[in-house]
Amino acid sequence: MQLKVPASMNADETVLLRTVEAAATDNANPSSATAPDGSASGRSRHRRRAPRPSLLSRIPAAGPGLNRFVTRVGSHAHRLRPRYPHADRTGWRRWVPSWRQWLGAALTFTGLTVALLGSAYAATDIPENLNSYATQQDNVYFWSDGTPMARTGWVRRQEMPLKDIPEDVRGAVLAAENASFYSDPGISFSGLTRALWRTLGQGDTQGGSTITQQYVKNVYLNQDRSVGRKFTEAMLALKLDNEMSKDDILEGYLNTSWFGRGTYGIQRAAQAYYGKDVGELDAGEAAFLASLLKGAGLYDPALSEANHARAVERWSWILDRMVDTGALSKSERARYKEFPEPLKRTPGYDTGKQSDYLVELAAQYAKKAAHLSAREFDLGGYQIYTTFDRKQETALTDAVDKARKQARKDDPAKAKSLHLGAASVATDGRILALHGGPDHREQGFNESNATTVPAGSAFLPFVYAAALENGVHKTREGPATEVTPQTLYDGDDGIAVTTPEGPYWDRGGKKVISHNDGRKSYGRISLSRALALSVNTPFMQLGMDTGLDTVRDTAQRAGLLSSSFGPQVPAMSLGSATPSAIRMASGYATFAAAGKHVEPYSVARITRNGSEVALAKPASRRAVKATVAEAVQSALTDAFRTARPQAATTATVAGKAGTTQNDTAAWYVGTADSVSTAVVAYRIDLSKSLEPLPLKGIAGSLDDSVPYRIFSGARGIG
Repeated sequence: MQLKVPASMNADETVLLRTVEAAATDNANPSSATAPDGSASGRSRHRRRAPRPSLLSRIPAAGPGLNRFVTRVGSHAHRLRPRYPHADRTGWRRWVPSWRQWLGAALTFTGLTVALLGSAYAATDIPENLNSYATQQDNVYFWSDGTPMARTGWVRRQEMPLKDIPEDVRGAVLAAENASFYSDPGISFSGLTRALWRTLGQGDTQGGSTITQQYVKNVYLNQDRSVGRKFTEAMLALKLDNEMSKDDILEGYLNTSWFGRGTYGIQRAAQAYYGKDVGELDAGEAAFLASLLKGAGLYDPALSEANHARAVERWSWILDRMVDTGALSKSERARYKEFPEPLKRTPGYDTGKQSDYLVELAAQYAKKAAHLSAREFDLGGYQIYTTFDRKQETALTDAVDKARKQARKDDPAKAKSLHLGAASVATDGRILALHGGPDHREQGFNESNATTVPAGSAFLPFVYAAALENGVHKTREGPATEVTPQTLYDGDDGIAVTTPEGPYWDRGGKKVISHNDGRKSYGRISLSRALALSVNTPFMQLGMDTGLDTVRDTAQRAGLLSSSFGPQVPAMSLGSATPSAIRMASGYATFAAAGKHVEPYSVARITRNGSEVALAKPASRRAVKATVAEAVQSALTDAFRTARPQAATTATVAGKAGTTQNDTAAWYVGTADSVSTAVVAYRIDLSKSLEPLPLKGIAGSLDDSVPYRIFSGARGIG
């Protein structure tokens, strides 16, 4: 064996060869190695100790097979061990988990979720008090003095066994709500996920519930919208599906679901919407009732035109869906082409007396002011303390009844189509009394709240207030000119309405001419005097000079609703708007309250089973200046004294009559003792048309009108 020495090596360098002893010798005595200087080797001081055997490998009983298994598992476990952040990566990649880490996290999460759901399911017990939350109560109404006024049984329910509910009805409900009802486990996982997502993200829990879940909510849970309630609903639905038959669940669901109009259960719904028992329903009627389960407030056609359109669309979809689910054949589906119109109205009361109108108005206000849905309100148990004054209600009703009897005596034919509406509103917004009609069973709509006929010359105070508040413009440019009660205007009959550019022309190319009652002329007349004498022509021009948009805005701030106004044309100043008696009384109350307005309200307080219910009350706000209101009130006081110089009263009374140029309505609106009362009389033959008919003297004369008789009788004015 020859060793070659590199040429670069110096000749005097000696190559030393060392023999390495067996590794066993070194391992046995590692400390024997020494450095050239005689010290212990640095490498031996830092040599790592051999790893200890695993615990299982040191167990005597563990055989070689088990050791191999443990070794293999340990190898995989070593790979799954988190190495985070990754030392072998740079930048943001150091913080990205590996696929093994993702897999481990997913398996861990799945295991924990299964364990949690399993524990929750095992811990869930079906309550024994079945239907305890579905038991309904009456709502009780009280007069303003705290005495009971009415007790209403809005909620009606009648249990029906499933065998008495036709297959078409069941098929319609299943097609609309839960086609997989008989095969699903009681919950919809996809639907539940959507509902939870909406609850967390949007505060909305609509959608996703199976029939079993809805039944659980109906009879075991409240209507709280929360993730906790949704989770409890799902657990109960799973357990209920295992312990009850599908038919029993479906029967319970059909008997506890809300269908609107105060009805719970398919039997009462059939009676409320079609006046028949559920066993008499056909597939078309059943499809409509099934649509109500999605929300009666959206699909009851009697509530609005939009509801009607939605109901027809969903009705057709449900019938098509019934074909898809096999509940109907295509030939059977073809028979249902026309939407089965339900009854327009379901009687909500049994008495038919005047108090029914009070209850109806108070119920509407209570739901709005307390933010209660129709379903929540229909659950019952509410005590509604109204603003209605028993004595004033009696006085108003007696005055209307007296006038109606006299009209029937004077002209029975015209009296059949005579309608009388009245309302009394305090300056603080409380509705104290109203007259809604002769009998709630005969006439379902409320005359005091109807926007049927124009206000006529009873609207003039709002034009007057707008001019005093804002001034007038005789030119398009420049500041407004101040108007006072003494400002003179032309009061002659038949004068043309003008604008800064000249006469006002209507769309037919004719000049607009204003007329006074009886075509009487007054010459130059002050505005306060014109209001006292109800002279039309000055106010028609005054409205143009003030600005019709300003007049409309002033009237709305005083209490009239924007929905009662039509086109902004000169006739608006003479009362083309159609406010209700309640709103006219509220508007005049604003002038009596020194220009401050409070929206009219009929409920002062609500409790439920002794607990106070939060109620939004209207606040007082400035509508017109106090000086303007005082001027209007002064002119109305002069109007009353001028027309009724012989009236005996201890109260300060202000008010005026209102007539229309086409003789379709007669009004009287006045204020006494801080209470404004508006009375309207008009004729409509409901069997023929909704168009008002000429009064032809049935409402009395201007000097002795029926509305004034009612006003004076209700307020105790001789």
